[in-house]
Amino acid sequence: MDGKIVNNDMRIRNHAVQTYNGHEREVCGLKWSESGQKLASGGNDNLLHIWDVSMASSAQSTGRTQWLHRLDDHLAAVKALAWCPFQSNLLASGAGVNDRCIKFWNTQTGACLNSVDTGSQVCALLWNKNDRELLSSHGFMQYQLTLWKYPSMVKMAELNGHTYPVLYMAQSPDGCTVASAATDEELRIWNVFGTSDAPKATVYRGTINSYNHIR
Repeated sequence: MDGKIVNNDMRIRNHAVQTYNGHEREVCGLKWSESGQKLASGGNDNLLHIWDVSMASSAQSTGRTQWLHRLDDHLAAVKALAWCPFQSNLLASGAGVNDRCIKFWNTQTGACLNSVDTGSQVCALLWNKNDRELLSSHGFMQYQLTLWKYPSMVKMAELNGHTYPVLYMAQSPDGCTVASAATDEELRIWNVFGTSDAPKATVYRGTINSYNHIR
């Protein structure tokens, strides 16, 4: 793999509209900012890149460096990325088992604002749309979801149930409910950002087959 990122606009015939070059190994995390003007990418090269759309477009024609910031603080592959909904220039990132950290970045300056050792591989991150909270999902060695208060990063809850790495999380439109998917072939629905006293999970079990297995 060449570490190349290609932005495709499928509404037009020549759909490859931008190419971002910077990662030295596979890209394992991508996240657009709310405005669509910035793209965060994490790779197996332990690098985190912040791309500005306008800068990338002009750099392609001039041959200049494309990225806005190239950040090498993580010590493992960077997969988990989440833009803050209440502070547009704030990005949270999480990395693998040799790093275990959630880091917070000012994407305007490239400064690392804080780093928290979670004690486990960080697979995914989600901000609470309605409050200053961050949810992380984990792999080796703690297969759980953890709710943090931001910016103090005080641990508010640990959500247990998965028995293998929790690779993906998705948030409902109202921001109250989170779905988590893990390699234990379970989909769990959590009322983690809702109003109930304690987060509860609804569990869906099933064997992954060729029709729903996404690589």
